[in-house]
Amino acid sequence: MTKTRLIVTLCLMQAIGAAGARADTYPRQLGLHVDHYAFHINLSDSGNEIAGCAVVELHFISPGLTSFNLNLIGRRPDGKGMTVDSVTSQGRPLQFQFKDNWLQIDLPSPSKASEFGEYTVRYHGIPAAGLLIGPNRYGDRSFDSNNWPDKARNWLPCIDHPYNKATDEMIVTAPDRYQVISNGRPVEQIDLPGNMRRTVWRESVPIATWLYSLAAAPYAVQYLGRIDGTPLETWVFPQERQVGFRAFAADAGPIFEFYSNLIGPFSYEKLANVEANGTHGGMELASDIFYGYPPGLIATLRGQQLIAHETAHQWFGDSVTESDWDDVWLSEGFATYLALVYLKHADGHDAFMAGLERSRDFVLDFSAKHPNYTIVHENISNLRTILTNQIYQKGAWTLHMLHDMLGPTVFWAGMRDYYRRYRNGNASTADFEHVMEQVSGKDLSWFFHEWLNEGGTLKIAGRWRYDAHARQLSVELDQKQRQPLFRMPVPLGIYVKGQLSPTLETLEVRNRKNVFSFPLSAPPLDVKLDPNASVLMVASLRRH
Repeated sequence: MTKTRLIVTLCLMQAIGAAGARADTYPRQLGLHVDHYAFHINLSDSGNEIAGCAVVELHFISPGLTSFNLNLIGRRPDGKGMTVDSVTSQGRPLQFQFKDNWLQIDLPSPSKASEFGEYTVRYHGIPAAGLLIGPNRYGDRSFDSNNWPDKARNWLPCIDHPYNKATDEMIVTAPDRYQVISNGRPVEQIDLPGNMRRTVWRESVPIATWLYSLAAAPYAVQYLGRIDGTPLETWVFPQERQVGFRAFAADAGPIFEFYSNLIGPFSYEKLANVEANGTHGGMELASDIFYGYPPGLIATLRGQQLIAHETAHQWFGDSVTESDWDDVWLSEGFATYLALVYLKHADGHDAFMAGLERSRDFVLDFSAKHPNYTIVHENISNLRTILTNQIYQKGAWTLHMLHDMLGPTVFWAGMRDYYRRYRNGNASTADFEHVMEQVSGKDLSWFFHEWLNEGGTLKIAGRWRYDAHARQLSVELDQKQRQPLFRMPVPLGIYVKGQLSPTLETLEVRNRKNVFSFPLSAPPLDVKLDPNASVLMVASLRRH
């Protein structure tokens, strides 16, 4: 925002086969589902070791399972990693094997379909990643989670993949000089002997493990009020209290309200913008957005776009979560596009067009270097490679093209319906395509395939000619890219005397060479291809 797996249980190997070939390589356990985690985490100033207790509540879908597995990074040669002390259920010890960063827990008896179970894992160790412990930019000690994309397993025993979303509770015991924030709403805070404090946060909406949050540091906290019943908060280092409060207060509320009105209801109990150590840019943790930039930079226009991008994730990525890492564009492409949509709302059409042009430049540069790169991955195994500029920028352009092709009324109706159907659940690219086809009444399979499953971009060289005798405009458009041919409707702007704006015609390019003609009573002043930047392409059009 890597994986080598060795699984020895028969039930899990069967689940791999059931998952099918079209998926990332994480071995899904389809015979069960984790519903809730309660993580008891003890933090200390005497060292970087944490003591943890994870209570895992799950239900079984299939009968006859004899074990299940959790991700957890074990002790490494450098001393970092976790040691499992015990596993129990209903107070009784269970057999377990902890090997190759997998915790296999043996069940006391074979599972029954629809049976529920609760299992407690006690462990300790120094996180190798996922939870950064150390000084922030002001030298204050802090604890900050960064689980993207599969680092939760470094400090939390869990099914560390977005296909299994679960509610969670973070019960944190730490020195009382720290303020602690996590997902959801606060349910308890109590001072304990020895200058310690226990803070409890509970998230009642199922979320993916990479969205689980924890930050403990000296904080200045501002409560910005409620929008549609949702509290908005700012948590910044006290040294940046003034500039931090001002930076987030300016944009957080308007952006939140814009997306709520545009897409649908917000899913979580609060939205907090949090300054955090170890975060690069922004990280869209559910109900808590962590920022690594100093608030002074957040106050810039770039900061506005950063807040808009991360806030948009609360709808797409956090609430509607990709079922599979191959479909990560459903998170990053959506947030990138929605940030540009907010830019248009806040700063006007010209700002939006400038943002599109910057995105297009990224896409074209990347495509020239990686012509076969596809937005939807194919059975990805190395999560270090899932994100590129292309996922963000070409993903955003795909949505922009879909918007202009379907029209804003149909497009936003489709986006809202997609959110409504898959809110607080998982979705795939096929799910999104299906919704947009149902709402538009059109077959869009060709569009999704060529822009998401094929590499490269459309390249057109065109010529136009006006025949005064026949009073006819002729246009020839040739596809020049090496990749397979695109099928794409391309707008043509015809500028004639006495009209302030061009007459628009839509030319559907399908073949290597494409010829079109239109009746036109007088010679055009000019003819331009795609005057409103509706298509991602490199194009030229000259008079013949």
